[in-house]
Amino acid sequence: MLTKRIIPCLDIKDGRTVKGVNFENIRDAGDPIELGALYAEQGADELVFLDITATNERRKTLSELVTRIAKHVNIPFTVGGGISSVEDVNVLLQSGADKISVNTSAFKRPELVDELAKEFGSQCVVLAIDTRFEDGDWYVYLNGGRVKTDIKAYDWAKEAVQRGAGEILLTSMNNDGTKQGFALDITGKLSQNLNVPVIASGGAGTMQHFMDVFENAQADAALAASIFHYKEIEIQALKTYLYQRGLNIRF
Repeated sequence: MLTKRIIPCLDIKDGRTVKGVNFENIRDAGDPIELGALYAEQGADELVFLDITATNERRKTLSELVTRIAKHVNIPFTVGGGISSVEDVNVLLQSGADKISVNTSAFKRPELVDELAKEFGSQCVVLAIDTRFEDGDWYVYLNGGRVKTDIKAYDWAKEAVQRGAGEILLTSMNNDGTKQGFALDITGKLSQNLNVPVIASGGAGTMQHFMDVFENAQADAALAASIFHYKEIEIQALKTYLYQRGLNIRF
């Protein structure tokens, strides 16, 4: 049985960690490098750094920030935001990132997934999907949740995996920041039908929510932000809780 992973996410805007609710009402949550180092020390399995304004403002994720993160963090970390080419990824990996996350750019030009998988290997390519439940299904949203598409999340995830994506980071916009629990239905659909790991994101509020998404939706990893940033749940305590309930957890 694969080890379940706990992944703090740091959404970055103008060099600071921020957090919102349903992708809105953004507020400051601290220095991303300090937080990343703290989470690594506390036992996080991986970290995700997302520049949430990169695509919308059409600018690139700063390799300088990645270099600084790599100097202070000793666990694998993924970087996303504004990545649209092999060249972009090359710079970030050389700066110290372990994996990269693509979202809007890959949706608009799916061949990007093929190119990145061929150049760097599928294990390096994380496809991030922001999805909202409406009109009876889960649909893909782009540009940081601002632009709706008519493509269903499962269909896009399936295509991306066929093109070489090695992991799916699935964020429910309905659940994001609500602390009411993860979206178990769509997470479970992807986890049970795709042959790559699925990271559940959006909605964590209690330790039981993590248990639910691992046990009921069979997610491979669970990602959260505000509950860690504002010290509502401590990573080591969460891991102990999950381990005591029979999950395979790395300490």
